[in-house]
Amino acid sequence: MKKIVLAGGCFWGVEAYYQRLKGVEKTRVGYANGKIPNPTYEQVKTGETNFVEAVEIYYDENIISFRTILEHLFRFIDPISLNRQGGDIGTQYRTGIYYEDEESHQEALKFIQEKQAEYDKPIVVEVKSLENFYEAEEYHQKYLDKNPYGYCHVDLSLLKPWERK
Repeated sequence: MKKIVLAGGCFWGVEAYYQRLKGVEKTRVGYANGKIPNPTYEQVKTGETNFVEAVEIYYDENIISFRTILEHLFRFIDPISLNRQGGDIGTQYRTGIYYEDEESHQEALKFIQEKQAEYDKPIVVEVKSLENFYEAEEYHQKYLDKNPYGYCHVDLSLLKPWERK
């Protein structure tokens, strides 16, 4: 089992997307790479804590590769939009790949470099070491399962039938 933390705007849709993907065993939403311990949503949404809304993804590398995980991220984000995805604006909605090992770091950098050829503007997806991750409040976990008509900038129909659990 491997783990990666990704940010792609509001974490509700990002989690909903990945939890439906074959090979993803577990997800949880939270706040990554900020500067205070145990932040609350109210603190994060001010934009003053430097946290990003993120999803911790545990996946079976025998079923889905790290590169495929990243391909899916780029399927639903706008990688050239800084601090904004869909209607969500602010540093807490920036996009990012937060790794825990050098292999993932190098693979993410290579992936971004290859993807850059598809865009006229620079890709602004952060690729940084995971400094910290705090689980978000319970009401945020699996939010779109609990609130199926809740707001979501992520188009869940982008998942092909054969990619779904």
